[in-house]
Amino acid sequence: MRIDALALRNFRNYDALNVTFAPDCNVIVGENAQGKTNLLEAIVYLSSARSPRARAEKELISFGKSECSIKANAFARNRDFLLEIALAAGRRRKILINKVPAKKGSDLSDVLGAVYFCPEDLLLIRDGAAARRKFMDDALCQLRARYAQALSDYHRAYEHKTRILRDSEEYPSLLDTLPEFDLRMAQSGAVIIYYRARFCERLKEYAGIAHRECSGGREELGVEYQTVSTISDPLAPIETIYDQLRAHQASHAAAERASRMCLSGPHKDDIAVTVNGLEARHFCSQGQVRTAALSLKLADREIHKTAIGEYPVMLLDDVLSELDPRRQEYVLNRIAGGQVFITCCENDRLDALLSGRVYHVREGKVL
Repeated sequence: MRIDALALRNFRNYDALNVTFAPDCNVIVGENAQGKTNLLEAIVYLSSARSPRARAEKELISFGKSECSIKANAFARNRDFLLEIALAAGRRRKILINKVPAKKGSDLSDVLGAVYFCPEDLLLIRDGAAARRKFMDDALCQLRARYAQALSDYHRAYEHKTRILRDSEEYPSLLDTLPEFDLRMAQSGAVIIYYRARFCERLKEYAGIAHRECSGGREELGVEYQTVSTISDPLAPIETIYDQLRAHQASHAAAERASRMCLSGPHKDDIAVTVNGLEARHFCSQGQVRTAALSLKLADREIHKTAIGEYPVMLLDDVLSELDPRRQEYVLNRIAGGQVFITCCENDRLDALLSGRVYHVREGKVL
């Protein structure tokens, strides 16, 4: 799986760009604020129609412009693909796969997989539960179209229910519509929990191996999925999870109305990470936390490989400069075998570790 060529027009700080890439290692070099991360963001967006940075699609369009386009020639599953996304202010985005309109953004994930790793991800363990839920969502939306749809459905129902509860004191009749949204949240929530639980089982296996190797066999990483309290077995069939979610909703209905907050559902899920039995978030050193975060990301790549039969594109955005030499070397040894994009600054002393085609980025141009 690889990106052979990328074309950008009015995307972030790129007015017009046409560039080809090597099938193995691509090193993107440049000073800060020149466009290195924007280049990687475009590739991630082509893999899922989800940006790792932008809160709204309009942020991807160059300042002062009204539209932008992202195109790539990709190779996956022994086939060539042309991927295209067009964004315009005030209009719905257009996604084309080999010139055929795609119905939803997750259709891109059936073609191109990508694992993106940035310095903020090194805080994945210490951050709140929302960061770890996003980690699961980003991975699973690429791997399972059904998950992506369930997540979208859940978020819509959750937002409706939250507004109803918030406004119920002023408009009590709104509470009559709650059962409908409880039903929708339970239906989509059961699918979400089903896939998250299985993802975490694979995560425990692969991240455990990675952490053990990176720590020289001195540390054991633990990964446990945490979800709604009434779910006795998150690995149970979807129908069982649905019934237990409905029971949880019923037991929290009065509390939700009193607090005017949505208290029931997988929107509070988390991943508990331990190192040698200690909760990593609170009791582990900075080095242990970074190793754990690295292990989760490398495990994500292995899970993709197992699920789709080939490595996804790996994107390392200024991560190596944040790591000590031992971890740098470990990461680079672990990512052999697929296409990799690595960004670094001009003054980073990584020459001994990096090899591959080098691109210099300056003011939105690739030299």
